[in-house]
Amino acid sequence: MRSRLIIWEPVVDAIHPHTAALIRKLESIARLTDEERAALLRLPLRLKTVPADQDIVSEGDTPSECCLIVEGFACRYNVTAQGKRQIQSFHISGDIPDLQSLHLEVMDHNLGTLIPCKLAFIQHDDMRSLMRNHPRLGDLFWRDTLIDAAVFRQWVVNVGRRQSLARMAHLLCELLVRLRAVELVEDHAFELPVTQGDLADAMGLSNVHVNRVSQELRAKGLIALHGKTLKVLDWEGLKRTGEFDPTYLHLVKKEAL
Repeated sequence: MRSRLIIWEPVVDAIHPHTAALIRKLESIARLTDEERAALLRLPLRLKTVPADQDIVSEGDTPSECCLIVEGFACRYNVTAQGKRQIQSFHISGDIPDLQSLHLEVMDHNLGTLIPCKLAFIQHDDMRSLMRNHPRLGDLFWRDTLIDAAVFRQWVVNVGRRQSLARMAHLLCELLVRLRAVELVEDHAFELPVTQGDLADAMGLSNVHVNRVSQELRAKGLIALHGKTLKVLDWEGLKRTGEFDPTYLHLVKKEAL
């Protein structure tokens, strides 16, 4: 992920339906009032379509805006001096993965697309104005960053202590629950558009090992994979295999669990 080829799309309406992705995400972790939804819909946005494997914001940058993922898959990552990439989190529709840039001036990691993404950028000043005028939304964004930290803690345990089979099962369980919370899962099936290399970099495994573990999960009847669509065939079995407890996601939509 290096150069950034960005296609800009004008936004002319005062109310932005693209913010619906953010509203779905926030309503998965707290209840919103009608006034709060209306305030979010009025946020000024700049839309961009970014191709796959491009940096949205890079380590060392000093951004003046936050990035809302409207559609697509993105990730946070760092690269070692030897050129090895470690993915630290996956991000989906409704996420603002660089919200911390409101308070941390310099990016200490990269944020990049994994597939073509539609993004909406929100100026820091507009976010601060929103939080001043609607303090409860400020609290809610703070809650979202705390949940983000909880996800990081689980990823540390996953990469550092779980065996490879449990490691992948846990990651797939997390993705299913998060995607379901923003209405992107149907009948335990969801689009998993990432490559084996992306999964390897997220789990600290080799591509060959990822392929072997994926085959083992399918042989156990836990998942099925058709193209880029993954279906969980045995949800309880996959949760047991991955030692998955969704408490750390702190969802209010219990049906997502």
